[in-house]
Amino acid sequence: MAERSTAAVDVADNSGDEPLTAKADEATTDGTAQAEDTEGASPKDTENTDGGGKRSEAVPASPDLHSGHKLAGRYRLEECVTRLDGFSSWRAVDEKLRRAVGVHLLPADHPRARSVLAAARSSALLGDPRFVQVLDAVEENDLVYVVHEWLPDATELTALLATGPMEAHDAYQLVSQLSQAMAAAHREGLSHLRLTPGAVLRSSTGQYRIRGLAVNAALRGITAERPLRTDTEAIGALLYAALTHRWPYGNDAHGLAGLPKSMGLIAPDQVRAGVHRGLSELAMRALANDGATASRQEPPCTTPDELAKAVAAMPRILPPEPTFTAPPAYQRTTYQQGTYGRPSSHPSAVTQPVMAAPPAPLQSRAGRALKWTVSALLIAALGLGSWQLAEALLDRTKGSDDTSVTEPNEDDKNKGEKPAPSAEPLDIAGATEFMPDGSGIKQRDVANSVDGSPGTSWVTPRYEGFANFGNLPQRKQGSGIIVDLGQVRDVSGVDVSMYRSGQTTTVLAASPDASSPSTTADFDQSIVKRTVAGSTLNEKLDEPVRTRYVLIHITELPSDGTGGYRGGITDISVLG
Repeated sequence: MAERSTAAVDVADNSGDEPLTAKADEATTDGTAQAEDTEGASPKDTENTDGGGKRSEAVPASPDLHSGHKLAGRYRLEECVTRLDGFSSWRAVDEKLRRAVGVHLLPADHPRARSVLAAARSSALLGDPRFVQVLDAVEENDLVYVVHEWLPDATELTALLATGPMEAHDAYQLVSQLSQAMAAAHREGLSHLRLTPGAVLRSSTGQYRIRGLAVNAALRGITAERPLRTDTEAIGALLYAALTHRWPYGNDAHGLAGLPKSMGLIAPDQVRAGVHRGLSELAMRALANDGATASRQEPPCTTPDELAKAVAAMPRILPPEPTFTAPPAYQRTTYQQGTYGRPSSHPSAVTQPVMAAPPAPLQSRAGRALKWTVSALLIAALGLGSWQLAEALLDRTKGSDDTSVTEPNEDDKNKGEKPAPSAEPLDIAGATEFMPDGSGIKQRDVANSVDGSPGTSWVTPRYEGFANFGNLPQRKQGSGIIVDLGQVRDVSGVDVSMYRSGQTTTVLAASPDASSPSTTADFDQSIVKRTVAGSTLNEKLDEPVRTRYVLIHITELPSDGTGGYRGGITDISVLG
């Protein structure tokens, strides 16, 4: 299994419960573990477990291993983080690559060992950087173990919520990133089913990452009849907690107080003053509340994809304005106050000598003589120059009188030639986002790239870790803008203003008989070869091409200076 560069997080028990290392031998059945694990969860979480009671089949005890034990000759166990329900979770070191990793361990005869292996291998194939990556999943020596990333610089959402409710911008980023990530996972057939505050991490750059995709639920034997709805409700609960600092159910959980049981589920803006109204409605649409919302007008969101679209439809919430402290009062120095060189008000043992002022220049007898000499030389030079100028003008006048045939000047020679026509911008009938894999990124903003305004742009989201659109599977062919000229025209060039310099860009044209081109294969004429564009991309063709559709294709984005990558297009002109 391909390994990825790491840094990551442990995850055995991210339910919000305290670590159960001291209870290593007490959780011997699924029922016992689940009873502990579902405390403080939503009412539906209990339904999604294996019944909440004891199984007739005994669960083997978790492997009796110790710090220093090595797996596969490379993973050295360092610290047991959790021991629960027949499995244990460890912080370990990959001695081959010299990095920290996390490891889940359980006996090979554990009733859930097969499902854990299958879930880990499926999760590893996703390869989405928004999830904590599974690095290895192995059955060896009567043990099954799953190795995953460890993110030492990331902070659990549990810790973030412990300090109080989030600002509206932070809560907006949370629900936006989580819903998009889970929508991508569901498209690959993967669910989480254990999306709690302990399963969400925020990196130092503000990127949220989800750990335990499919694996955490498999370790606990959790299933759901409607996994899409289960994960959507979990995101709604996290948004609710971020807005109110309360857990949206009757029991306390994850370090948060629950709602009063007599009140039921009420909107976040009724729990705490100052909550953003749009985010409050969004949380209610995601939670299981029989379709009720804060305004009772919008339909519920039942899938992460519906939730992501609802977030995208909201007006963007900007971060709060930074606060600036007033600078200290300006202190004038003694020199600036004008006391330098003046007698001090306090007597000093050392007196400063006073320098005599030098005489004015050229006031001596020799200076006056030099001044008159220079003046005389200047007058003589001016007279000589005037005489030479007058003689040259007389010679030119005489020569013009003697010449009967004159040569035409350059302006006369070029009067009969027509100037080369200049390229003019062609009318643009429309523009669409280039979506070779079927999914768009900022389709609502495409019109900003052809409105002729330098103040509006089509801008990509911020991608983490990789310049090729975050190395996401649905972005293997990049993105860009397809311009429709309305009819087949002669195109002689393009003039494109880029949102940011440093974008790897190609400009292509479709064949004249193309209709609705959507892949790079449909654009078989080159206007601008692959290049790293600056702030503008200008090209004039020697021979025009005939086409109706022009593609500005971006395959790699420039760094935004914070570890992420972002680009876009401000304005497009097609010349004819």
